[in-house]
Amino acid sequence: MRQTETALAPGTEFTADFEVTGWDEQPYDEPAEGGTLARVTVRKSFRGVIEGTSVAELLTAANRGYVASERFTGSIDGRPGTVVFQHAGLDVEPPRTFGNIVPGTGTGELTGLTGTVSFRNDESGHSVRLVVG
Repeated sequence: MRQTETALAPGTEFTADFEVTGWDEQPYDEPAEGGTLARVTVRKSFRGVIEGTSVAELLTAANRGYVASERFTGSIDGRPGTVVFQHAGLDVEPPRTFGNIVPGTGTGELTGLTGTVSFRNDESGHSVRLVVG
């Protein structure tokens, strides 16, 4: 990131909608009881202040929990580059997701970006929320 004019202030929040554009699930453990474990490649398209695409590798457990590494390519608040999110979630009531922007993974004007990431997936759609660290 360029020094002052493009640095994102700590605590700055960004929210954007996204669409799942690809879902390729490959089970790797299917016991009679206890739920299937699967590896899933997920592709997304983001629109709004977070604009771009991503590809994620998820490990899922019984369709109730997941862990993921996801590379985002595009722009955040008009700043182009790439960055990696690592996140996880549980399908409990209420659903929970939690994660981080992986330090050292930013490129372009997203170099040095850190913070947290969370996702919402419900009947009203899909969104992502970033809080700059």
